Amino acid sequence: MSVALVTGSGGLIGSEAVRHFAGLGLDVVGIDNDMRQEFFGAEASTAWNVRRLTDELRSAYSHHSIDIRDRDALAKLFARYGRDIAVVIHTAAQPSHDWAVRDPFTDFDVNAGGTLNVLQNVREHCIEAPVIHCSTNKVYGDRPNSLPLVELETRWEIEPGHPYEQGIREDMSIDACLHSVFGASKVAADVMVQEYGRYFGMKTACFRGGTLTGPAHSATELHGFLGYVMRANMERRTYKIFGYQGKQVRDAIHSSDVVSAFEAFFRNPRSAAVYNLGGGRHSNTSNREAFALAGQITGHEMITEYVEANRIGDHKWWIGSNEAFQADYPDWKQVYDVPMIMREIYEANVDKWVPQA
Repeated sequence: MSVALVTGSGGLIGSEAVRHFAGLGLDVVGIDNDMRQEFFGAEASTAWNVRRLTDELRSAYSHHSIDIRDRDALAKLFARYGRDIAVVIHTAAQPSHDWAVRDPFTDFDVNAGGTLNVLQNVREHCIEAPVIHCSTNKVYGDRPNSLPLVELETRWEIEPGHPYEQGIREDMSIDACLHSVFGASKVAADVMVQEYGRYFGMKTACFRGGTLTGPAHSATELHGFLGYVMRANMERRTYKIFGYQGKQVRDAIHSSDVVSAFEAFFRNPRSAAVYNLGGGRHSNTSNREAFALAGQITGHEMITEYVEANRIGDHKWWIGSNEAFQADYPDWKQVYDVPMIMREIYEANVDKWVPQA
């Protein structure tokens, strides 16, 4: 028996990983206690996704409602499967800047402590299994805001000819900048994943994601950019724009493209690998541009409210470079761009989010 163990298995990337690795013939063990609902309320619950996975995959998927902070429960599960665990995909996290500052202890215990718990269990029970960690571009703090940016009609853009014109690389420093409480807890997790790779010789990768997105997102105001743009438009909610004239830029990568990168690493793992992984120049948008796309798809203009103050530590412009990952895994190909992603989110949720006449 070969087992893929996925934390955060009811979330966007976790559920995509469950399906993908089950499709490769692995038995999938999922861990998710629906803390997303505790963080963001009932509309952000992942319970619907867990039910769908269980119904679709049946015996190929075993679900466990375990809190990754619970060391004893986690240790028992790892001990149960032991060296049958062929890969660990760690997506469970507290993902919001705004929420983290309300409760720094929980944020750090989940993001940093939970990651350490996963790593140590892999070391003790299945040390040969690659560990794939969902990190974030927020480990770079607000350093990207020091880049020379130019204000255009609908977006901020980097000065032509800059070394990062095709995307920010992993050589950007993470030091001496403001991270937010969330960013700091994710830095701690990221560095610990690297350390278990270097110090203990384990196979580990930190994937520093840009905007990870797709139709399986339980989108809510504090987390899930493109999913929430579509949800707000379709439900006729007011979308709050936080600063930067609504011209802030994000690259966006579909969960399917993320998980195909995970498979590539699983098949040929390295120790202490660090990769930026996002939409890059292939798939990026500003708030304003995303609003226009949403309007084209639904036929309704966005309802917006502008808030002058930007979120603390938020990026004005982020387009990451996938160059390092593609150099190591040249067969990996990115499929989705922003219009494809937004159209798919619309089609997947039209029955839920469009008010019935």
